[in-house]
Amino acid sequence: MAQGKVKPLIAESLVAERLKALGIEDMSRATIREIVRLANELEAASEVPFVHMEMGVPGLRPSNIGTEAEIAALKSGVAQSYPPVEGIPELKAQVSLFVKNFVGVEVDPEGCVPTVGSMQGGMAAFLLVNRCVKGRERVLFIDPGFPVQKQQLRLLGMEYDTFDVYDYRGAKLKGKLEEYLAKGRTSAIIYSNPNNPSWICLTEEELAIIGELSKQYDVPIIEDLAYFAMDFRHDLSKPGEPPYQPTVARYTDLWLMMISGSKAFSYAGQRIGTLVVSDTLAGRKFENFKSYFPSEVFGKALVYGAMYGLSSGVAASVQHGFAAMLRAANEGRFNFVEAVREYGRRAQVMKRLFTENGFRVVYDMDGEMPLADGFYFTVSYPGMEGGELLRALLPWGITAISLGSTGSRRTEGLRACVSHVMPEQFDELERRLKGFHAMHGAR
Repeated sequence: MAQGKVKPLIAESLVAERLKALGIEDMSRATIREIVRLANELEAASEVPFVHMEMGVPGLRPSNIGTEAEIAALKSGVAQSYPPVEGIPELKAQVSLFVKNFVGVEVDPEGCVPTVGSMQGGMAAFLLVNRCVKGRERVLFIDPGFPVQKQQLRLLGMEYDTFDVYDYRGAKLKGKLEEYLAKGRTSAIIYSNPNNPSWICLTEEELAIIGELSKQYDVPIIEDLAYFAMDFRHDLSKPGEPPYQPTVARYTDLWLMMISGSKAFSYAGQRIGTLVVSDTLAGRKFENFKSYFPSEVFGKALVYGAMYGLSSGVAASVQHGFAAMLRAANEGRFNFVEAVREYGRRAQVMKRLFTENGFRVVYDMDGEMPLADGFYFTVSYPGMEGGELLRALLPWGITAISLGSTGSRRTEGLRACVSHVMPEQFDELERRLKGFHAMHGAR
């Protein structure tokens, strides 16, 4: 079909009007929240339901185990008192056991600190790692990554370095990391695994490289495990049995893990996660902390400095709900991984719909293996940069985010999240993609 013969679902004039009203001049620079607002306004004005792929928001119902435990806790009266800032004992114990059962690593419950989602865990971690050693005040991102973590550092007035790992897989990773570490200014290294947005997963070889360099340069590692056990190529669901969630903790004792309740446990609305600190790092003293925290000891500075100052703890009822889910997982009564496999099934179908209509998967390989199907995937369209592609999809009622906002060098691409695209929308998505391809395929 020739270009121009197909009519989009939403008038170009309406799209242009809303972009101008919201002050969005370059879609490649638009934040996730700006794109959400834009899509919602276009949806309301046009009465065309959007295919929302911009927000990494869970789309599955949580287990009744958590909600019933939380209700019971509220009925018992927990709301009448402040929760302990370090976390309730039951949750700390279950997190410690969960890390042992599903990561294969031992950690003292004292180092398991509940947070208001991994967002707060990241903020607390940044407050500490950039103040451990004077002169080491730049976080190194192994990108692409979660854009809001960089926003957090900007809010704190802190700096960061970044590189796209896709061209430095395997043994190449060591040399690239040492380019930064040798400068002596890196306070910590951070990455997500599985990765947001590319869904690549670091291998044992790569984790070993990161761990060895952590020890060599005395630099902590922050592991963002928001998508815990969601590499569906491997069954990571059995407590106490390998394979376990891959981790750098097998190769260094200077680590922090952010484990979220939002994705793997579909408990996003209750804002619960945990920041887990290795025993070695939790007990270590840093003289530079004297100017900022009530203690020089990392673990105490985290709880009674950062966490106390940020929120004075996490709501008591949700701690009980999360603890109940973790206990059920630890005891083998709740297969939390099976519940979220639906994301992998959706990704498999959606990737096919895109590639059958002229799109390409940007991050298509995971080292030597084909990329897994999971919470995210990445797409591009020939002849378009990411911002241009995102803009061109709007009249078709489709949204995503630009890869450029994630630290990716692949600025032609978009990140698509599968969580809010229901299977009953697949036929409509296919019709829209066919229309888009018919309009733009002759470029």
